[in-house]
Amino acid sequence: MAAPAAPATAGRAAATFDVMDYGAKADGSTNDTGAIEKAINAANAAGGGTVEFPSGQYKSKNTVHLKSNVTLQLDSGATIQGSSADTYDKPESNPNDDYQDYGHSHFHNAMFYGDKLTNIGFTGSGTIDGAGNLITGNPDSGEADKIISLTRCKDLTLSGVTLRRGGHFAALINGCDNVTSDHLTIDTASDRDGWNIISTTNVTVTGANIAANDDALVFKSDYALGAKLANGHVKVRDSKLSAKCCNALMFGSETCGDFTDYDFQGITINGADKSGLGMVSMDGSNISDVHYRDITMTGVHSPVMMKIGTRKRCGNNPGVGHISNVTFDDITGTGNSPSFSPTLWGESGSNHISDITFNNVNLTVPGGNGTMSTGVPSNDAKDYNPKSIGTRPAFGWYLHNADRITFTDSSVRFAGDDGRPAVIANAASGLKFNHFTAERGDDSPADVMFQSVNGYCVSDSANTSGGALRVNASGSTETCP
Repeated sequence: MAAPAAPATAGRAAATFDVMDYGAKADGSTNDTGAIEKAINAANAAGGGTVEFPSGQYKSKNTVHLKSNVTLQLDSGATIQGSSADTYDKPESNPNDDYQDYGHSHFHNAMFYGDKLTNIGFTGSGTIDGAGNLITGNPDSGEADKIISLTRCKDLTLSGVTLRRGGHFAALINGCDNVTSDHLTIDTASDRDGWNIISTTNVTVTGANIAANDDALVFKSDYALGAKLANGHVKVRDSKLSAKCCNALMFGSETCGDFTDYDFQGITINGADKSGLGMVSMDGSNISDVHYRDITMTGVHSPVMMKIGTRKRCGNNPGVGHISNVTFDDITGTGNSPSFSPTLWGESGSNHISDITFNNVNLTVPGGNGTMSTGVPSNDAKDYNPKSIGTRPAFGWYLHNADRITFTDSSVRFAGDDGRPAVIANAASGLKFNHFTAERGDDSPADVMFQSVNGYCVSDSANTSGGALRVNASGSTETCP
């Protein structure tokens, strides 16, 4: 066996530690966990280094415990496989279980686990594959439900590798800071979530390709670590997302701490059976300063879903949250559910959704509904799903408890004739539609309806045939210049 390399010194590259030199067989059947941990320990003891996995099939039947200043590099053709032996670390106890789902209340039961580590990474072009052996529900002792599980870590790199069949989560990080990801691929389309980024700050994701069965890329803030933690300063660029049954790019549902400074650009979303761009504040968080630009969506149930709810599932008696200062620029989307029209749904009183702008946002929805009541639909304030609100009475945008919402150079169309108005706004204020285009259903009572709206303006807008939009206002005031 090769002797451990000397510690890295200033001006000299960190050493490389080949897992084969520490006893790994890479034959697809031998349990290589012990060899992997020996290489990690050697790299850590040397002051840091890269643990290299040459091409081969590495079976890992136990939880690998990561250490600071160690990067795992998976070469082309290298695959680390999960096991059905039920010999992973058992879930740790957590006194804060009640404040979030079981899966992200526990972290030890993973293929790779680390806590309070600095300068760690997964790089290369190889694969970590749960191989169908990780659990998508609540695991029994010895079973793992995630590939990578990290808490309170700093300086994390996830680049180049592929995470496949991750159980409940391919990657779950909570309470981390300074995360960089470049060309990460996640394929959990047969399992559940792609990447859950929870209570984490200073994140840059570029060139990700995430195909999930549940949520693809989701930002949350829970109480699993016993505190409300900061979230924000996030950039996601040039990435592809899909979510078979749930949300492609999502905030929530766990929303204890506040979120601020998120910038999403160049995102392609292909399929989401809940929302393409989802944002909910269910547990008291304030979500603000979020910007979406150059995003294309196809085959999503609800292209845009924003909701404030009153679940309040968080420690220290949370109140009701806020959503504000969100911009959408250059967005194209195709929805596939007539019931889940694009929605902004705030709470009453001081908890309206506010200061949202849509510029060059063009959506096509399926349509196909007849005429229906234009009253406020039912709502379960403790549920975050698009279906928690009844069928929207508008085929396009439905705005409820929303202030200072602006649409510019935007449009909404349907694939099949629809008897509902294109837009309905209720209990709102400061609404502006400028150069807005809406398709008109044969039997629709109006194109845009304002119900108890304090200040609205529709200017230089038309239907798709070029005629003026029919505006119906009740209990509302017009405030065009």
